[in-house]
Amino acid sequence: MSSSNHAAKAKRLRFAPLAIATGVLGAVLLSVSMSGTLSGFVASIQNTTNTAASGALTMQEQNSGATVTCSSTDGGTVSTNTATCGGINKFGGSTTMVPGQTVTTPITIKNTGSVTANTFTLTPGTTCTQTANGALNGTATDLCAKMTVVITNTTASPNTTIYSGTLAGLASGGAISLPTVAAGATTGFSFAVTLASTAGNTYQGLAASLPLTWTYTS
Repeated sequence: MSSSNHAAKAKRLRFAPLAIATGVLGAVLLSVSMSGTLSGFVASIQNTTNTAASGALTMQEQNSGATVTCSSTDGGTVSTNTATCGGINKFGGSTTMVPGQTVTTPITIKNTGSVTANTFTLTPGTTCTQTANGALNGTATDLCAKMTVVITNTTASPNTTIYSGTLAGLASGGAISLPTVAAGATTGFSFAVTLASTAGNTYQGLAASLPLTWTYTS
């Protein structure tokens, strides 16, 4: 055999292991890239509880002794959340007052909801109305100016007067701002209504009325 044949055979023997090794490494890398079995560490957190919910703001009014209870949901549902309460007369409802007499009526307003009432107001109607009371009626036309009312926040320490003046003045004064009320908290008020001692016979047999509205706002 010639020397050139020996040299070619030796080259083939040296190249064969290198080619085999290169082919095996390529196959391994290709296998890893395709299967993904060769990877690093993994850490994860799954949040399974992600919720948000609205609270509720509702109001309850009661007279002394809690014999009458009115709720803001009495008018239907919490979607409406406004009601008319005719069973609690803040002016006492007396029909036999005489000059100089005072009738005091205590009531409570409670936040029965789950959120704070950041704004709390008492808004009187814009007109104090005078009507006849019974069959014998005087000729005076300004009873609302002859009746005064003192409204006191009895929960405040010390007690705080939030209005003192005539019923006519209360009607023209607009909304009265009151302290915020936390969920579940109760605010007490008293209404002291007085017929002026200067009221003469012309004020007999007359009645005065004025609507009042309590409002919470969150």
